[in-house]
Amino acid sequence: MIRRATVPEWLRQGETRLRLQTIVRLRWLAVLGQSLTVAGAYWVLGIDLPIGGCLAVIALSAWLNVALRLRYKASKRLKSGFAFAMLAYDILQLAALLYLTGGLENPFAFLLIAPVTVSASTLPLGITAALGALTIAVATALTSFHHPLPWFHHTNLLLPFPYVMGVWAAVVSGILFIGFYSWRTAEEARRMAKALAAAEMVLAREQKLSALDGLAAAAAHGLGTPLATIAVVSKELMRGARPEDPHYDDLALLRAQAERCRDILAEIGGGGEQRDLIVSRLSLSHLIEEVVAPHRPMAVPIEVRTGPAPDGTASGPSPQEPVTERNPGVHYGLGNLVENAIDFAASKVTVEARWSKDEVTIVIADDGTGFPPHVLEQLGEPFVTTRRAHNEGPDAADEHVGMGLGFFIAKTLLERSGARLELANRPPPEGGAVVTVVWPRDRFEQAPEKANAMAEPVA
Repeated sequence: MIRRATVPEWLRQGETRLRLQTIVRLRWLAVLGQSLTVAGAYWVLGIDLPIGGCLAVIALSAWLNVALRLRYKASKRLKSGFAFAMLAYDILQLAALLYLTGGLENPFAFLLIAPVTVSASTLPLGITAALGALTIAVATALTSFHHPLPWFHHTNLLLPFPYVMGVWAAVVSGILFIGFYSWRTAEEARRMAKALAAAEMVLAREQKLSALDGLAAAAAHGLGTPLATIAVVSKELMRGARPEDPHYDDLALLRAQAERCRDILAEIGGGGEQRDLIVSRLSLSHLIEEVVAPHRPMAVPIEVRTGPAPDGTASGPSPQEPVTERNPGVHYGLGNLVENAIDFAASKVTVEARWSKDEVTIVIADDGTGFPPHVLEQLGEPFVTTRRAHNEGPDAADEHVGMGLGFFIAKTLLERSGARLELANRPPPEGGAVVTVVWPRDRFEQAPEKANAMAEPVA
């Protein structure tokens, strides 16, 4: 049985940051410099060197460049294996020229460092290490195997072997030092670029949320009149209904939800008012109860569990329940997550709150179908939703389809308070979606003003 050759991990990576155009331009520069050096040494200085072999090696690089430009686009980003092959060729091509012109006795031997430096600046560390090892192996071979160093008047210049070993040590030291320095500098630049991209993404999300503030104010103003009408009509209908009527419970639920909408609009309109200091702080269990209470009348039961997280120790006092400052953003964010769980649950929603000395965790789970795989990675961005009308007929207009903004706003508000959100699906047979919200305990227990101040960038 024939076994397939295993490819190293560093050669199986995807596209690199190195473009074909960069390789081709650097090689044309090398071809020009090598041609001028060989021609000047042979025809101007009169140094006797194997001109035919040197020009053939240089011409091979030129024809390779032409073939690459005809075969591929200049903007093509090289895969790891392709980039390794291109730079390895440059090392071997320069080694062939040095072999014909004196090996490491040639003063241009230091140019062996160039391909390793290019790799360290643009390619993964594994490729750079492999090219460095190849260059050291080539330099070691050139200390003993090479043509004599060409010199004037058909004579050979003999250099002592300790000098050659000094050149070898200089080349190896240059590969190690310059290669590591270039890789480290490029790695820092890559990290800064990733951090800048992440900061720009967060800033864009904050700007989108700020833009939605105006929509919220307009919605609060526009919904006030129709909600007042709904409240009046539902109140009049309940006056004429009896508790034993089949629609009495539906009317009670309709009126309760209308009142809840009026309370939400009142909170939006009076969000800037000063909070009552007596009731401004509440424990984690009271926070969960306040979030869950408006959803109790729903058909789906909600099970709440609170308590300290198990730490695996049999002795020692449990940490005290955390107490937080009342934060409308956290209240709204958790309420939206609970409402989503109710909408997609089959028979039950579970809200579990646990705390330790370091973290506060709230887990909201349902027993529905869970998050679709194609939406799970994008959920939390604006206008990404899993809500679809179940009916395609005339009743579909009455169903709540959703714009994909609720979860985005909830996620952003919770992250403003220092929380971290994790989305997952429970494995079968339980099934269902799980949303985990985790705060560092010190961030959860501090006032919103201090938390926002910590989140603000320092000028």
